Amino acid sequence: MVGVPALLDLVTVSVSDLDRSLAFYDAALAPLGARRVSELVDEEEDGSRVEAVGYGTGDAAQVWLVKGATPTTALHVRLRAPDRAGVEAFHAGAVAAGGQPFSAPRRWPIYHRGEFNAMVRDPDGNLLEAVAPE
Repeated sequence: MVGVPALLDLVTVSVSDLDRSLAFYDAALAPLGARRVSELVDEEEDGSRVEAVGYGTGDAAQVWLVKGATPTTALHVRLRAPDRAGVEAFHAGAVAAGGQPFSAPRRWPIYHRGEFNAMVRDPDGNLLEAVAPE
């Protein structure tokens, strides 16, 4: 995979059911080395719950999930996996956590030579893809 300078700093996904989406993203992103790095609560509300969660591979969040009245739909986010096993674990974990399979782990020589990837739809219909060099 050719190294591409980072252009995207972060992406925010508005979700219809935060708990369901957190279970999905926890399972999907862990094999890619990402974890929850930030959880935000509205401190001005009594009995407030977590309203936004950021995932990242270091201290900064690159993927944010927020509870929203109108969920994000039809977004396609492509994430890097460390290797083929990471792509396979991403796909298996995402599907086990309620994601809908879109593309099983495989090579796509027509579109992306030298890559191995898989795609899954999140609970709101967004397409999450993991890709690794082969």
